[in-house]
Amino acid sequence: MTRRLPPLNALRAFEAAARHMSFTRAAEELHVTQAAISHQVKGLEEHLGMTLFRRLNRALMLTDEGQALFPAVRDSLDVLATAVDGLKARDAGGPLTVSALPSFAAKWIVPRMMRFQEHHPEIELRITAAERLVDFARDNVDVAVRFGTGQWPGVALDHILDEDATPVCTPAIAADLREPADLGRHTLLHESMLPLLVPGWTDWLNAAGVTGIDASKGPMFSHTHMMLQAAIDGQGVALGGRVLISDDLAAGRLVAPFDVWLPSGSAYYIAYPPTAADRPKIKAFRDWVMDEMAAVIGGG
Repeated sequence: MTRRLPPLNALRAFEAAARHMSFTRAAEELHVTQAAISHQVKGLEEHLGMTLFRRLNRALMLTDEGQALFPAVRDSLDVLATAVDGLKARDAGGPLTVSALPSFAAKWIVPRMMRFQEHHPEIELRITAAERLVDFARDNVDVAVRFGTGQWPGVALDHILDEDATPVCTPAIAADLREPADLGRHTLLHESMLPLLVPGWTDWLNAAGVTGIDASKGPMFSHTHMMLQAAIDGQGVALGGRVLISDDLAAGRLVAPFDVWLPSGSAYYIAYPPTAADRPKIKAFRDWVMDEMAAVIGGG
């Protein structure tokens, strides 16, 4: 069924003028000029083919037609306003689905989730771990945290933090590492995606001026958090990115024996649909991640 309704602005102008019995007060409420209210009401009268107001000296009166229309318009606008307010309230709270790489989810988001919930108890985080890029038009995901060069067309991106890497190991192993060349006496741990996104062992050893070490030997893991857990268990030395090793360094589970950090050329980004930039839940998550990353930068 096709509804032949007058323009919404005209109905709002009529409702405000009828409620206040004043074009001037209606204009103040709607933040427009008195002339705009008069123009909207006149347009509504022309659309309906009837007069809604009697314009008296310094006063307005509703005609019989205006009196019949006013309650229906008022109640309809109230219903619409209630529905819109409900949508805004729902968007400010409720579930927020976040996609992240498995290691970032395990090593960074999950340990901090309680802090997010303390600040935003109205938002229920739902974490999904995936290697592939999110298709916001297809996947049931609100926001994603990604790592790379930021070349992902069709999405809005906020740069979070550039990544760099350094060797990490247990304090016991670190006691035997006085200089980078001493790594030749220990097992090097590897992650299969690492050379694609951040420097590998060959890159780091070259930057540290070390030769004579076979950087290809050692156990290989499919994900960074698995490699770091092996390092925590004392199985060798891992090349870890600053973000993912930050908690283990702070807790003393791992130490960085050398002050040689190699830039990766990659960074962490928050990605979301361009139309969702002002959604309260996404803004809350984005601001929270930025604050938490500031602690990583500051060593807190």
